[in-house]
Parts: sequence; C-alpha cells; structure tokens
Amino acid sequence: TMSDFRNHLNRQLQNSEFAAEYEQLRPEYEAIRAVIAARIENNITQEELAQRTGIRQSNISRIESGAVSPTIETLARLASGLGKTLKIEFR
Repeated sequence: TMSDFRNHLNRQLQNSEFAAEYEQLRPEYEAIRAVIAARIENNITQEELAQRTGIRQSNISRIESGAVSPTIETLARLASGLGKTLKIEFR
C-alpha cells in the first residue's frame, strides 16, 4: 500500500547518502507526477496528449515511466497540451 511505501521511504531517508540522491532527483519526479496527474485529471490518454503536443506517444510513455528526462521545452509543450502552464521556481 501507499502507507507501506511511505514508511519504507522514510526509513531510507534516514541514510544521508540516500536522502541526498533522493533530494537531487525530486524535481524530476515531481514533474513526472504532475504530467501524469494532469493527464488523468483531464481524462486524456497518452495518444491524445501526443496528438495535442506533437510529441510521440512512445516518448510520453518514456517520460512518464522515468526512463528519459524531459527537457524544459518538452515539459512546456506537455503543459500546453494539458491546458496548463509550466511554472519553474527556485526555493
């Protein structure tokens, strides 16, 4: 379950080396989660998003699975295809 995963993750985050690596990858995972969530929220398939953005469905699949890292330009195109705007912040 999700709570089991969170418990496991919290235990792993106690390891400073793991925590540093996790923190470095967090923005990419957050971007992937945002794309998936927006696509599901709008009831859009990967194929429909591909048609809206001109990005091949296979590339969208690779992005959503974490197999490839999307560029900022690709994220902006995905956001536009989902009726959203891309916002990047430094905190």
